[in-house]
Amino acid sequence: MNRRDFFLFRNTEKLTLELSCEELHMRYLDSQLDGTRKQFLERTRKEFRNRRKIRLYDSFWLDQGGVGEELEPLLQEFRARGGSVEYA
Repeated sequence: MNRRDFFLFRNTEKLTLELSCEELHMRYLDSQLDGTRKQFLERTRKEFRNRRKIRLYDSFWLDQGGVGEELEPLLQEFRARGGSVEYA
């Protein structure tokens, strides 16, 4: 925990978002089938907004079904705001 977070009583656990790429892949495919792809991407963008770090597990799933291509602009936007993306 950094000093600023400590003194401002920030919870650093909420600043890191941990995601399963398999789950992202499945939700993306579901959104394509039911026509809610835009809503899925917007919800994902909102999840990224207040985070400092995103930790992605099993990233090989991003290469399946085009989900990585759709998420890359969101991840680039996140990095441009100073966030970091970690692949675990």
